Amino acid sequence: MPASPSTIKSPLSPRRAGLPSQCEVCRQWGDARLCKACTERFAQPAPRCHRCGLRLGAAAEACGSCLLNPPLFSSTLCAVDYAFPWDALVVAFKFHAQPELASPLARCMADAVRARRALLPQTLLPQALLPVPLAAPRLAQRGYNQAWELARHLGRELQLPAWHDVLSRPVDTAHQAELNRAARQRNLRAAFLVEPSRRTRLQGLHVALVDDVMTTGATLHEAAAELLRAGAGRVDAWVLARTPP
Repeated sequence: MPASPSTIKSPLSPRRAGLPSQCEVCRQWGDARLCKACTERFAQPAPRCHRCGLRLGAAAEACGSCLLNPPLFSSTLCAVDYAFPWDALVVAFKFHAQPELASPLARCMADAVRARRALLPQTLLPQALLPVPLAAPRLAQRGYNQAWELARHLGRELQLPAWHDVLSRPVDTAHQAELNRAARQRNLRAAFLVEPSRRTRLQGLHVALVDDVMTTGATLHEAAAELLRAGAGRVDAWVLARTPP
């Protein structure tokens, strides 16, 4: 199997080791962009639906919605709810040219992975991480794919390969944030494509799709559908934040 590109350094994310830094939440000086106190306060594990990641009163294998309409991805792992302070951090990371936030945000995701495995030791890690891709015009406009930045840092944290060249987005669809659930699903039809030269690599593989935020799950559903059609054995969804209902 080809070597993972997760070891590639991004010119957008310079090393900050040993340099003082302000916490993005409390603004206290320390050695991290997210201090330990804020992470412990705002990223506590919460009971969720294991299938879609929605916060519940108690953890469950599947919520009512997932029992009625199971998503194509086998499980969802998310670190936090899309609420204070994470909503502002995601906006800064995604839209305000701060890709350096990928490292501390990916660390929160890695902590969520470790917490789930501590509670459920039978939880299987995927064999590879795949970022949800951006269409070429969106990528050119933003300058980087926030999902790839998360995936490559998360791969380093968990020692998993991260591949940016398996799934592509040949169609530049409308922004999902501007659409309701039904429109989101229509908007994403045929939006994703597994690169033909990568199909052999994907056969029977357990992979996790990595993205910053899950709202309705429509994007991850369509991406998972394409991966399964191309021969993936199992697809999980790993997201930083889950939008509350």
